[in-house]
Amino acid sequence: MWGMIATWTMALDGVTLGAEQLKSNGFAGDAIEAAIKDVEDGEYYKSVGYGGLPNEEMIVELDAAYMDGDTLNFGAIGAVKDFANPISIARSLSANDFNNFLVGAGAEAYASKAGFERKTMLTDRAKIFYKNRVGDDRQKELAPYAGHDTVGMVALDAEGQLVGGTSTSGLFMKKAGRVGDSPIIGSGLYCDRAVGGATATGLGEDLMKGVTSFQIVQMMKAGLSPQEACEKVVFELDADLTARRGKSGDLSVVAMNTAGEWGCASNIVNFSFVVATADASEPTVYLTNRVGDHMEHKVANQEWITAYFAKRQQEVEIRYDK
Repeated sequence: MWGMIATWTMALDGVTLGAEQLKSNGFAGDAIEAAIKDVEDGEYYKSVGYGGLPNEEMIVELDAAYMDGDTLNFGAIGAVKDFANPISIARSLSANDFNNFLVGAGAEAYASKAGFERKTMLTDRAKIFYKNRVGDDRQKELAPYAGHDTVGMVALDAEGQLVGGTSTSGLFMKKAGRVGDSPIIGSGLYCDRAVGGATATGLGEDLMKGVTSFQIVQMMKAGLSPQEACEKVVFELDADLTARRGKSGDLSVVAMNTAGEWGCASNIVNFSFVVATADASEPTVYLTNRVGDHMEHKVANQEWITAYFAKRQQEVEIRYDK
């Protein structure tokens, strides 16, 4: 028995790579790292790694985290510039007894000393998005997008080991140094081999208000299925934030327990996620929407998947050149 679940359709190729490792009795941590690195290296994904959209100073700052559900060891980095694969740096830090969460210049110094690959992460394509945004907003204060497409994954291997990972370039046009939920253990991800794991994507500032991933794992520990736990945490946090503040940001979560059962919940329309299990012939992309008091998952057809990737690879119109 093995399984893997990930946020967003952009993770499809990565999950396919990870699933091949799990199918061959590979370690969940290796599968997670390989899968997330595939997303980080994809230049057309605007929210993760190479090609990620920059902050308001036109600098790409990256966050990532890795957590081992067996030992509860974790590694995390925040606001890191010009390193190719943040997930690998985060995993390296998880081997330490302390100094597990490094940010900014300190994280970069660690990565450089440890021999991780340096790479200019700002692409010409991302520069066009930036200049277009600045031109569009020239007469008003710049503001980041409401939601965001962090890649988050949970993997269960045949030995019962459970690992989670996240990687993101954060909100487009964010303030320099801003760190969202993705590398925060308990909010962006949480894994416990005795129970299961969860990871989140959306508006980090609101996901952190609910310590979302930890809450889902606790709900599973109390006996809820992954689907029930995801729905309970997302629906209650969405309602609570709306009641207190009049609004809630994007909240989307995926989870998997030690039996390989999985769940997903979201407060946005057509949230997509990818699942691979030993029982399925190949990784499957799902679209999910809230219907009353539950989520309704539907398998995405090939036409939808093809359109998804085509949209991300289409040429970007240059509207402003300064």
